[in-house]
Amino acid sequence: METIFETKEVLRKKYLDKRMTLSQDEVFLFSEQIFETFLKEFSIKSNSKIHCFLPITSKNEVNTQFFFDYCFKNDIKIFVPKIVADDLISIEVTPDTEFSISKWNIKEPKNSVSNTIKEFDFCLTPLLYCDAKGNRVGYGKGFYDRFFSENIVNTKVGLSFYRPDFLISDVLSSDIRLDFLIIPNQIFVF
Repeated sequence: METIFETKEVLRKKYLDKRMTLSQDEVFLFSEQIFETFLKEFSIKSNSKIHCFLPITSKNEVNTQFFFDYCFKNDIKIFVPKIVADDLISIEVTPDTEFSISKWNIKEPKNSVSNTIKEFDFCLTPLLYCDAKGNRVGYGKGFYDRFFSENIVNTKVGLSFYRPDFLISDVLSSDIRLDFLIIPNQIFVF
């Protein structure tokens, strides 16, 4: 089989368009399957530290509420990103955390005080596409590459609805690869 390369720009558009065709029921079902696959693959212990994105629902991102509910019930520390200036900071959340919607239409904690934690057991990462080498395509702002370079993340996990069918042709030296990609009912190890 021939290896096909595509640019980030082409993949970004292709997979955002593809994701936007999903119904809310499909997003919910596929997200639940991704969560169940994560639990089967990884042993999460009490007091583990997980950094997890809050989905942009208008862009049909993976629904991560399953992860939050699980963490809250099992004494697992969970942190979310918040963009302050040009930095992605990490804020611990609880069931009582108050949220607002950012200028990017992302749910974020109202609190803007970054935690002092710089090491995470897992980072559940949003993406539009991930290739078979663990290179990800996001929205193009580089927030997660900077986050990965400034923090210790033991396991970087991308969450997506789609398998890696193309290789990214324009990977930069500053791009940091994922360790795993989870799609509905399947995991890829890099």
